[in-house]
Amino acid sequence: MEWFINLFTDSDSIAHIVLLYALVISVGIFLGRIKIFGISLGVTFVLFAGILAGHLGFTGTTNILTYIQDFGLILFVYCIGLQVGPGFFESLRDAGIKMNLMAVSIVLLNVACAIALFFLVFYNGGPIVGETAKSLAMMVGVLCGAITNTPGLGAANEACATVFGADAPPIANGYACAYPLGVVGIIMATIAIRFICNVKLKKEEEQLEQERAANPHATPHKMTLEVLNRALDGRTLLQVSQFLGRDFVVSRILHEGHVAIPNRDTIIHAGDKMFIVCAQDAAEAIMAFIGPECEVEWEEQDTPMVSKHILVTQPSMNGKTFGSLHFSSVYGVNVTRIRRNGMNLYADRNLRMQVGDKIVVVGPEDAVDRVANMMGNSVKSLDHPNLSTIFVGIMAGIVFGMIPIAIPGIPTPVKLGLAGGPLIVAILVGRFGYRAHLVAYTTTSANLMLREIGLVLFLASVGIKAGASFWNTVANGDGLTYVWCGFLITVIPILIVGTVARLRYKLNYFTLMGLIAGSTTDPPALAYANQTAGNDAPAVGYSTVYPLSMFLRILTAQLIILLLCAA
Repeated sequence: MEWFINLFTDSDSIAHIVLLYALVISVGIFLGRIKIFGISLGVTFVLFAGILAGHLGFTGTTNILTYIQDFGLILFVYCIGLQVGPGFFESLRDAGIKMNLMAVSIVLLNVACAIALFFLVFYNGGPIVGETAKSLAMMVGVLCGAITNTPGLGAANEACATVFGADAPPIANGYACAYPLGVVGIIMATIAIRFICNVKLKKEEEQLEQERAANPHATPHKMTLEVLNRALDGRTLLQVSQFLGRDFVVSRILHEGHVAIPNRDTIIHAGDKMFIVCAQDAAEAIMAFIGPECEVEWEEQDTPMVSKHILVTQPSMNGKTFGSLHFSSVYGVNVTRIRRNGMNLYADRNLRMQVGDKIVVVGPEDAVDRVANMMGNSVKSLDHPNLSTIFVGIMAGIVFGMIPIAIPGIPTPVKLGLAGGPLIVAILVGRFGYRAHLVAYTTTSANLMLREIGLVLFLASVGIKAGASFWNTVANGDGLTYVWCGFLITVIPILIVGTVARLRYKLNYFTLMGLIAGSTTDPPALAYANQTAGNDAPAVGYSTVYPLSMFLRILTAQLIILLLCAA
């Protein structure tokens, strides 16, 4: 039995390290599924399983633990960046600006509360050096736990290693103390806003329905119209579009008993029948200008037309605009709409194609098949991950993160580090990778798998390393203080911004719930919001503010340490 005992006690053994991680991760994930009052800690319970293992003396070589921790962190934040990259810059435009400003307010108030509590509770005067600087770093760990942001903890942990070296404080202990009440506190604050602002859920649902009915600006609408406006006789489709001032796509036209695929130069005549796809809010204007709806059995005409969903899997198509491919004039087909990330989009000629798009193509069957071959249309190729893009991006992210940025008055140059560098590069690759011929697309399941593997490796490593000192922090140190400080950091900003957003800006409560969950990057809060709302409004609010919030959470966590603790 000696070999079996050594398997659990020999910390220099590779078998021991692998077994330790497998045990901590599997136990943590299993316990994380247990729900209390409908709330579970999820995969983050791996951290607590690691702390328990470290406390019981199950550990490994520090260098190996640190390597696995950093590699897991890089993989995690890079996959997050790839996920949010395509929508990151779009979320900063139009209606998303107001919501993102509210989310930024929550982020900055969280930081302000953490720093204020540090000065009120832990600061004893004098310069912020030595043990005082370590206390501030511990408060950053509490801040990350209070808003349930694990990537922020990773960034702060790395910043601590830069500033304090081998003497870095175990900020994961502060994170672990604040995390449980952080999960509960976000949901409690969301519920409190409902009662403070006297929100009626039924009324909020009715308001959403009214807004959707009044704002169908991006939903594709299909109809067949007969040209009865004599002023359009002999005009081209381009001229009609310019006269009307609305964009639309004519996928097929019936003229004197013959069906054809039109293009912008096609001349229309009175009595022609056209199958039109447009934005829903433009349908009435187009109908009033061209003519009334009519019935045509397009499949029974002399030139049978087919409508086919085609998957864009050919890397060479990535980043090309729909207008540049001249579908109607060169291939004799029309693209009417696009399915991207679960959304139906109108096929604007200036919209850039992305690998993973599903486009609807209408035309003769042989022409549609030619376009399908050009686009790839291979589900199997999408299932194969683009590993080269992932590791080229990680390499560039590490180099970018290691660039020292000198700031006057700060003795240590600031670096984006192993968390910030890969995150920023991943966002840029996700949005602009096509310009460098990098295909950033990965299936949702592949992205989630890589992300979760990185996360559990990071959490297990941090927990195992912090386990030895965790009980001393809770029982004999400032553990209970971290708990109530973390709770205040959680609820105060949400209550302030949430109440203002509701009373001052009249933001729908369901959307506000998603905004709060997104600004705290908290999936359990989103799950609660979805269950309460029963519609997609929380998900819309969450996805609108999540990219910028995640970026700021990671950036501010390390900046506090690099700017204040390194003074």
